[in-house]
Amino acid sequence: MLHRHHFYIDGQWVPPTEQGLIDVINPATEEIAGTVSAGTAADVDMAVAAARRAFATYSDVSREDRLDLLTRIITLYRQRSEELAEAISTEMGAPLAFARERHVPAGLGHLQRAIDVLKTYEFDEVINATVIAREPIGVCGLITPWNWPLNQIACKVGPALAAGCTMILKPSEVAPFSAAIFAEILHDAGVPAGVFNLINGDGPHVGQALASHPDVDMVSFTGSTRAGTLVAKAAADTVKRVHQELGGKSPNILLEDADFEAAVTHGVRACFANSGQSCNAPTRLLVPFSRQNEVAAIARRIAEETIVGDPRSPSTTIGPVVSQIQFARIQSLIEAGIEQGATLVAGGPGRPAGFDRGYYVRPTVFADVRNDMSIAREEIFGPVLSVMPYKDEEDAIRIANDTVYGLSSYVTSGDIERARRVARRIRAGMVHLNGFRGDNAAAFGGYKQSGNGREWGRFGFEEFLETKSMFGYLPQTI
Repeated sequence: MLHRHHFYIDGQWVPPTEQGLIDVINPATEEIAGTVSAGTAADVDMAVAAARRAFATYSDVSREDRLDLLTRIITLYRQRSEELAEAISTEMGAPLAFARERHVPAGLGHLQRAIDVLKTYEFDEVINATVIAREPIGVCGLITPWNWPLNQIACKVGPALAAGCTMILKPSEVAPFSAAIFAEILHDAGVPAGVFNLINGDGPHVGQALASHPDVDMVSFTGSTRAGTLVAKAAADTVKRVHQELGGKSPNILLEDADFEAAVTHGVRACFANSGQSCNAPTRLLVPFSRQNEVAAIARRIAEETIVGDPRSPSTTIGPVVSQIQFARIQSLIEAGIEQGATLVAGGPGRPAGFDRGYYVRPTVFADVRNDMSIAREEIFGPVLSVMPYKDEEDAIRIANDTVYGLSSYVTSGDIERARRVARRIRAGMVHLNGFRGDNAAAFGGYKQSGNGREWGRFGFEEFLETKSMFGYLPQTI
């Protein structure tokens, strides 16, 4: 059992102001894996005050000292990689091998990218006699999700530290253990007291208090669009900057000249990865009407090859989904797909054979899916794929854009120029061409109800900066 009953505030592990515990459930066993304390607005007040005090000095720390600090963090992060992987697997159900190979390296990559950006970033720009200065925005509230815990923590904390900001992290109460280890890493690396603070708790108490706090200058939130709306409303009264990375319902367009065997195989595996719990998962597979049966057969084969099992087994492809709430929601949407007339190709309701406990979901494929069906419109956040036939290229683009979301998208074609042309017309913040993977030097974020602002690389770094114009700073030339 893991127990984390203290919060990290002002460089120390301190008890909460009130006694209250949150159970952390191991989704593979449905048993309690440990507990964390439930924070309150009073805890947030203490952490914000510490961050405000620390900002006065940390915002002036030199580029070289920030680089040294980030380098020390990376060294300690690497040393504790196995511990981090074990925590992630326990708290959110990722296969241990997947946690080692994908989750932990994702966080490390963002820390290294923060160093790369900070090394060369030009904080001052000259326009005529004016100097445009980019300065740290101040105290930041960081609210992170459970589905990629280290990825989302590191892609906020890394650039915030690099920019000279101070911060309060509220990790998901569903998956808090990896965040506690991360806080220990920062402490041991010598992050100055008050620069980084951590409070556990739920959204209505800690998240709301952070978003509405008058001494928090920015809130960066990753999670559902519903919760992101509440964060934005809470932040509105203090007119603070709000950065949101929210939901998605990403289209994956296969044009008729694509290599269907390779593209469908890649697309289905990408949809199911992390048990389908990725906001940018390619969950809507758009294919020509004439190729739907072929696509469905390939997708069925990949679904049947996907091994759902114990996260600690080396043979497991995907583990459970994170919680009873998520499991029930996924089951209801699978049932809705059947009721609304989609053709069930693979999987379906209930747990896979051999499981009577654990939040395990059958890898599920639907065909004949229309864009007005619930499984095509709602973010399911489970291993559920919708195969959607289209008439022609124009119809594919129309279907792809017919969504309230606009996070990611995918286009595959045998003609790269054609793929580029279609990509330009997709209303989404990201497009993957011909299976190309993401690049953490680029911008991650979406259009429409998928959020505001960007993460990763220089783009995420700049979210933590304010812009100041100093007119007449330089001699006026004639």
